[in-house]
Formats: sequence, structure tokens, C-alpha cells
Amino acid sequence: MRSRFIIAGDALPYLAVLGILTMAAAYYLPWLALVPGILFLFTAFFFRNPPRKIPGGDQLLVSPADGVIMDISEINEDRFLKSKAVKISIFLSVFNVHLNRCPIDGEIKYRSYRPGKMIPAFKSHASDINEKNFVGIENGNLRIMVTQITGFIARRIVCWVNLGDKVSRGDIFGLIKFGSCTEIIVPTDIEIMVTKGEKVVGGETIIGRLKRG
Repeated sequence: MRSRFIIAGDALPYLAVLGILTMAAAYYLPWLALVPGILFLFTAFFFRNPPRKIPGGDQLLVSPADGVIMDISEINEDRFLKSKAVKISIFLSVFNVHLNRCPIDGEIKYRSYRPGKMIPAFKSHASDINEKNFVGIENGNLRIMVTQITGFIARRIVCWVNLGDKVSRGDIFGLIKFGSCTEIIVPTDIEIMVTKGEKVVGGETIIGRLKRG
């Protein structure tokens, strides 16, 4: 998948502009270079892509994002799973890695984008009204859906996968540019391995396990 480098490629336009502004300011008024210089460092930090150790095991689902578990609830999912499901909401602050990862191996079977508002992602109703991107993944054992949700600061959802793409657990499939929220929606027969308030690491934290029949 994309963004295998230490910094996601989507950061390059921002870094180029900020780099030029920093050098120009340093040439004319060195003290002015502090502002674009700090923004340059923050942008590089925000778009960082640290290496991750993806756990093995066909039955495991990993977290699709870094952040804090904001809520775990049962819902009726009528887009892709079309059944009762468990929704796990992960809040990402501006200090978290904002790349999104695939929780399971499989194939992209569903994609849909919904425009919306941009209220703070930690609010309980943000999922219902904010801009949102839906990605459904299916394999021989189960189907799940990951949703990317903008927040008050986040202004653009990026998704690099398309229908029919084959993905592996831990693959990067997109990012949310500048606080947001990521949800993973799973069948009710998945054993949930995290709790509300827990910190999770995208691609590493085991968020659920498929119960053996």
C-alpha cells in the first residue's frame, strides 16, 4: 500500500511551501523564520509514518488507527454488514499518527463517501453528521467496515484503496488530514479485546478476535 516512507507523501506539498517560507524569512528577517519553521516541524510530525509490528494470527483484528477508544456500542449497520454489529470509535488528537490501517486481510468490497459538517470529533453525534468515508473489507471468515470521520481541525479525508483491491492486515489505506475519528464496525460474534478509554496503536493493538466455531 501507499505511504511506506517515514513521512506520508501527502505531506510533501505542505513541507515544500513551509520550507520555502522558512528559508525566505530567514534570509530577510531571521526571527520571522520561527513561525513557518515550527509549522514545518509540526507538519512533518503530524504526517509521520512510524514502523509497526503487525501481529500474526488469522483470527485477529488490529486497530485501524492510533488514539483512544471513545465508545463501544451495538448498532444496526445497514450499509455493508446489514446486520446488528459492534461499533468501536477511536478518537485521534492532533498528536496521534493519522494514517489509517486495514484491520484484517481481505478485499475491498465497499466504498462510499458522505459529505457533512466538521464538529469536534470527540462529540457523540459527530459520527452522525460529520464528513465520512466508508470502507468495507471482506474475506472468507467475515466482513467489517472502517469509517474515516473528519473533526473540527481535520479538513480532508484521503483514501487510497478501490473496490476489488486486495489488502493485508496492517496495510495503510488512507489518512485524515489534520483531530478526527476512526470507527471499526464488526459482527457481534467478534470478541472485543479493548475497553473504553484505552489507548490503541494502529496496526499493532489487537482490537478483536474472531471466535472459533
